Amino acid sequence: MTNRHFVKPDFAVTTWELLKPYFDDLLNRELSSPTELEQWLKDSSELGAVVSEDMAWRYIKMTCDTANTVLRDRYNDFVQNIEPMMAPPTNDLNKKLMASPFANQLTKAGYAIYLRGIKNSIELFREENIPLTTQLQEMEQRYGEISGAQSIEHGGEKMTLQKAGIFLKNLNREIRKDVYVKIQTRRAIDEQALNDLFTKLIALRHQVALNAGFKNFRDFKHQSLARFDYTVQDCLNFHEAVKLHAVPLVNAHDEVRKRKLKLEEYRPWDTSVDEEGLPPLKPFANAEELIENTVACFNRLDPFFGECITTMKKMGRLDLDSRLGKAPGGYQYPLYETNVPFIFMNSVGLHRDLVTMVHEGGHAIHSFLDFDLELVDFKSPPSEVAELASMSMELMSMEHWEVFFKTEEELKRAKRQQLESVMDTLPWIAAIDKFQHWLYLNPTHSVEERYAEWRKIISDFGSSVINYKGLEDHLNRRWQVQLHLYEVPFYYIEYGFAQLGAIAVWRNYKTNPKLAIEKYKKALALGYTVSIPKIYEAAGIKFDFSPAYIKELMDFVKTEYNKI
Repeated sequence: MTNRHFVKPDFAVTTWELLKPYFDDLLNRELSSPTELEQWLKDSSELGAVVSEDMAWRYIKMTCDTANTVLRDRYNDFVQNIEPMMAPPTNDLNKKLMASPFANQLTKAGYAIYLRGIKNSIELFREENIPLTTQLQEMEQRYGEISGAQSIEHGGEKMTLQKAGIFLKNLNREIRKDVYVKIQTRRAIDEQALNDLFTKLIALRHQVALNAGFKNFRDFKHQSLARFDYTVQDCLNFHEAVKLHAVPLVNAHDEVRKRKLKLEEYRPWDTSVDEEGLPPLKPFANAEELIENTVACFNRLDPFFGECITTMKKMGRLDLDSRLGKAPGGYQYPLYETNVPFIFMNSVGLHRDLVTMVHEGGHAIHSFLDFDLELVDFKSPPSEVAELASMSMELMSMEHWEVFFKTEEELKRAKRQQLESVMDTLPWIAAIDKFQHWLYLNPTHSVEERYAEWRKIISDFGSSVINYKGLEDHLNRRWQVQLHLYEVPFYYIEYGFAQLGAIAVWRNYKTNPKLAIEKYKKALALGYTVSIPKIYEAAGIKFDFSPAYIKELMDFVKTEYNKI
């Protein structure tokens, strides 16, 4: 735990009134030298770490138990009564920093990037957006509440939709179909509510953009996500490159699966079952075993990686099992004061849970590696870098998954599934991102128009082999499973850019493991003290999403897949 110097050791964030004096101190403090400015920044960062960690725990506890109204109220109290009050003084602190004559004397690594971000925040700040942002945060959590309450009954057991997903791998096609239909029937119950929620979110986000002087939320969000190293046009080019070089691989693979499964019609309930007629991979029996095997796997990559997960276990920073009332999905939450992050996920014992664990484990290791950086903002890299950490870990750890699997054949199946996922991921990412561009460029669209556009996009990026005849309504609402659309708009294409980077890191690892790990650690330890391209360069790869580079990397994945 970081020792406090500015904030009192026993201070806890409870009300804005008790927090305000710290902001007043920073706002009123005289800064008469570069040294005093640097100390002011450290104190401001310390306050940010204290507040951030308090907010983090409120969110973590709420997502671990969405039915608990006390936990939900504590989170809402922060969103409604503390965070909005912090916004104006935070903007004033940013202005004070930029107005300081000593700001241009901040020459240590990281300050140029940091000041660029502060300038961007000032440009985007609008007082009238504070209540709208609060309203958005309250509405966005509704998605987790709705999804967390979804369950079905199968075989006499009530279960989450995540757990029900196990049966989509069942070798009995009728069982797969039955569970698939139950899942879709349950999703249909909330379809209207999720559409209504989404329509309101889009309208509110559009107003935020207008208030900030933008024509649409797409352009506002591009700037607010501080995408300094690529343009909106680069995103559009990425969509087209993926359609050209990744979608054909998905279609070709689905044709092979259809043939091996000896099916006349390849239906949605056939997409997860093993094509060789083998039972689902079950790399661990429970959360304890998942942790133990992850530590063993990470130790083979680098003992430091294993130590990170062990520390998290000791400190109670892992909640891995799926259960009713728990929010869907998985995440790693950095905790900037104690400097030991938290991993949340919904494991049910399947291969995908192993992947989620090593993915979030990669994020966690990133948090440990940038622990020593001076300011909290230095420890907050953009998503293009954060996801590089996690997605690279998926692929590098794959080289040591023998700790999870008992036989060579199981290990090969796991590796094939991972590379199939890599091939499938890019088209889905491109589809979700392209969908968002349309949604926010056409903010007054109807639900019918929304579905029509989604069908058009998914026909370009989805598998042409899967037959949805008679299930068109399932395809219409398929986008509703994507949490990011509701909770973190436009945070998704980063996964695509990072996936390309991760393939390149893995390619380096296969050539020279020791050097690849050394560069990986060096890159992550930079936090956000240099630009994204420079971080990628430190990792020994390129920040590139051109058609030629995508083709090169997808060809590499295909070659490696064929070797297994």
